Amino acid sequence: MAKVNLNRVSMPQQDPKERALNFTEVALGYDSEQAKEEAGRCIQCPKRPCVGGCPVGISIPDFIQAIVNDDMPEAVRVLKNTNSLPGICGRVCPQETQCEVVCTLAARKAPVAIGRLERHIADWERENKQQPNSADPPAGSPQPEEMKLPGSTQPSGKRAAVIGSGPAGLTVAADLAKLGHSVTLFEALHVAGGVLMYGIPEFRLPKEIVQAEVDYVTSLGVELRLDSVVGKIETIDELLADGYEAVFIGTGAGAPVFLNAPGENLCGIYSANEFLTRTILMKGYLYPEYDTPIRIGKRVAVIGGGNVAMDSARCALRLGAEEVYVVYRRSELELPARREEVENAMEEGIIFKFLTNPTGFLGNGRGWVMAMECIEMELGEPDESGRRRPVTKAGSEFLVHVDTVIVALGNSPNPLIAQTTDGLETTRWGTIVADEATGKTARPKVWAGGDIITGAATVISAMGAGKQAAVSMDAYLKELS
Repeated sequence: MAKVNLNRVSMPQQDPKERALNFTEVALGYDSEQAKEEAGRCIQCPKRPCVGGCPVGISIPDFIQAIVNDDMPEAVRVLKNTNSLPGICGRVCPQETQCEVVCTLAARKAPVAIGRLERHIADWERENKQQPNSADPPAGSPQPEEMKLPGSTQPSGKRAAVIGSGPAGLTVAADLAKLGHSVTLFEALHVAGGVLMYGIPEFRLPKEIVQAEVDYVTSLGVELRLDSVVGKIETIDELLADGYEAVFIGTGAGAPVFLNAPGENLCGIYSANEFLTRTILMKGYLYPEYDTPIRIGKRVAVIGGGNVAMDSARCALRLGAEEVYVVYRRSELELPARREEVENAMEEGIIFKFLTNPTGFLGNGRGWVMAMECIEMELGEPDESGRRRPVTKAGSEFLVHVDTVIVALGNSPNPLIAQTTDGLETTRWGTIVADEATGKTARPKVWAGGDIITGAATVISAMGAGKQAAVSMDAYLKELS
């Protein structure tokens, strides 16, 4: 029996000192030899736990074996059979808590680098202009039953509307198009991609990658309508009256959450949504080439501990801040951000202030933030999330002098569609109530998935919800025949 290789191939990266000054992608990707070496570590175990750990049921061992066999067109075909956005997923999905955590080699702390291999395949396809012809599953590679898309690609004559072109919407649109349905994708902004375009920095997810994935979806026959705010220009009722026979809501969770602390309305305090949208989508990082100025002071505080907080802090550093703090009320152990992103931030010089909770903001007398009032925290018993609850430490108040603050505490859904659609059931958090397995809402002919039903979550979980909804919508549309 061959000895198991426990040496993961490291991902080449820009030097921290260099990358902290530019918006070029940090991770440089495997070359063909590195990818083949890493793929060769897969032991092709018969139980294939990685497939079960993937929210969209990708036949992971098969695309890995195709890399080993130097058959990149086959690797592309296997991957895109179930994932229409591999270049995105290979970069931003938390494989370490999904497919890689259940890899057989994870027990030896050396899981196969599945995400990096996925990225390598997607990048190879884009560079070589490959478009797989078949959506048939590879021989001997059954997919989880609920993830199968078994329909014909012959035109069905049925029309579906998909609202929102983020990861959930792109997935539903692609899968329904592959099944032969006529799909129109409505996007409120002037470019498609949703949070992939406006919320993730160029150095982590280059926008040419997102555009290439959007182009792939439209190449399947999906009609894309930009600058189309459903709920304003047309309601869901009007879409159904116009001949759409099924509607999917994938509008995400884009409304920012604030502290509601004294002084939070001072100038110089951004929501992470505004800050990242101005920086990324509106090209603020290229000012004055693009006319979106962003005022960044010398000392920046980012409040929060998730991936959005890491993105905001690292953007602020690249925009010229001298010191950037990530302020988080729990300890490093409880940080919800991907470990890789935390490590990258630390390498670049971001300063972490753990067990610290902001309580208010002070101005300079001219309407601009000057300092942040904070209090120290200590960890108590675990809360409903399983993390230890932060408890205020009496008498520990202190000031942090800052001139820019970015609040990255999460997001909630925009209420527009719920307010303009009778029959939708929503929660007290504004999310839409939908069946977990199918995406069906309380309103007939209407499905929903992604952050609009879960609140802010991961790209791949939104894609998984999109695939499940597509299966349910396809079954419904076929019943109309």
